[in-house]
Amino acid sequence: MRVGLFGLLGTGNLGNDGSLAAVLGHLRDEHPAARIEVFCSGPEDVMARHGVAAVPMNWNRAEYTTASRLTSIVRKGLGKVVDAFRTANWVRRQDVVIVPGMGVLETTLPLRPWGWPYSLFLLSLSGKLVRTKVVFLAVGAAVVADRANRTLLVGAARLAHYRSYRDEVSREALSAMGVDTSGDPVHTDLAFALPNPNPPVDKGVVGVGVMDYHGSNDDRARAARIHRDYVSGMTDFVRRLTEDGRVVRLFVGDQVDERVAERIIDAVGSRGVSVVHTSTLDELLFEMARVESVVASRYHNVLAAVKLGKPTVGVGYAAKSDALMAEMGLGDFCHSMRDLDVDRLVKQFTVLEESGPEVRAVLTRRNAEMSGRVERQLAELSAILRGER
Repeated sequence: MRVGLFGLLGTGNLGNDGSLAAVLGHLRDEHPAARIEVFCSGPEDVMARHGVAAVPMNWNRAEYTTASRLTSIVRKGLGKVVDAFRTANWVRRQDVVIVPGMGVLETTLPLRPWGWPYSLFLLSLSGKLVRTKVVFLAVGAAVVADRANRTLLVGAARLAHYRSYRDEVSREALSAMGVDTSGDPVHTDLAFALPNPNPPVDKGVVGVGVMDYHGSNDDRARAARIHRDYVSGMTDFVRRLTEDGRVVRLFVGDQVDERVAERIIDAVGSRGVSVVHTSTLDELLFEMARVESVVASRYHNVLAAVKLGKPTVGVGYAAKSDALMAEMGLGDFCHSMRDLDVDRLVKQFTVLEESGPEVRAVLTRRNAEMSGRVERQLAELSAILRGER
C-alpha cells in the first residue's frame, strides 16, 4: 500500500505538525506495511522528526516569500506550471493521499489564491485524473469571501474522494459555499489522538498563548492596526497578571509568534514572565501541562489546553475556536481577538479560576467523548485504506 500525506507541514506550525504526527502514529500501528511519503512545504524537518520520506510541495522553494524582482516573479510563474506536473506525478505514485487535519479550507489568516489554494486544487484534480483516492481527514473550513480563493478551495473539496471535518461549523461552511456535505461525517481534531503527558503542575502559573495576528484574508488594508491593538491588549493583560503577583509563561503555536512574545516581555519586563520555546505539539502539550490555567489565542494552543483539562479562556480569531470551546463546555469563556477588551478578559479569567473544580470536571467528561470521536475517525481512515470505502 502506498500512502501519501499532503500539507503545509514541517514549517513550524505546531497544530499542522501535530495532525501529521497523529496520522503517522495510526498508520504505523495499524498499517505497518504501508509505504509512506509526505509531499509538504518543509520536507527536511519532516524527514528529521518522523523518519519518513518527504519531498517539497513546490518546485520554487521561495514560493511563500514576496516576489519583488522580475526574476523572482518569473520564477514563481514558472513554478506554478512545473508544480502542476510534479503534483500529478507524485499523486500517481500513491494509492491514497491524506490531507491530515489543518484548516485547509479556510482563509481566516491571509492567503493568496496561487499559494496553498492552488496547491490543494492541484492535489484533488490530480487524484481525480489518475484515480488516486484523496482524503480530507478531519479538516477545518470557513466561508471564503473572495472569488479566486473560494473557487480553488471549493473545487478541491468537490474533487476529493472523502471529506470529514473537525467540527460542525466547518461542514456548515462548506455547505454554504455550495458543496453537498450531506454524506460527510463530523468527528474532531486529530490532535485528540495524541497522548497527554503528566508532569507536575506548577501551582498558580498562568499560560498565555500569543499569536502574530494581522487579521483575516479580508483585512489586509487594516492589518497593521489589528496587529497593534491585539499586541497592546495582550501586553496589558500580562502586565495585570504580573502586578497581581502571578507567574506567566508565554506560549506560541508557530515560529512567527515568537516575536510577539518577545515584544510583550520587552514591554512588561522579564520578572515573572518567560517564553516557552517548543518545536512540536508534543513539546507544547508537555509544557502546557505544567501550568494551572490558560488564556490562549492560536487555535491549537486552545486545543492543547482543553485537551489537558486546563481551565481556559479562548481568545479566538475565527469561529473554529468558539466552536471548540463550546464543544468542551467552555462557551462562556470565549473572547474575540478582534475586539479585545482587557477589563472583560480579566473578569472572565477571574470567574474561570473561581470555577476551577467544576471546569475541570466538565473537561474530563468532554475529553472522553473526543477520544471516542477521533477513534471512529481513524477507523474510517483504515476502512478507506483497505478499499472498503
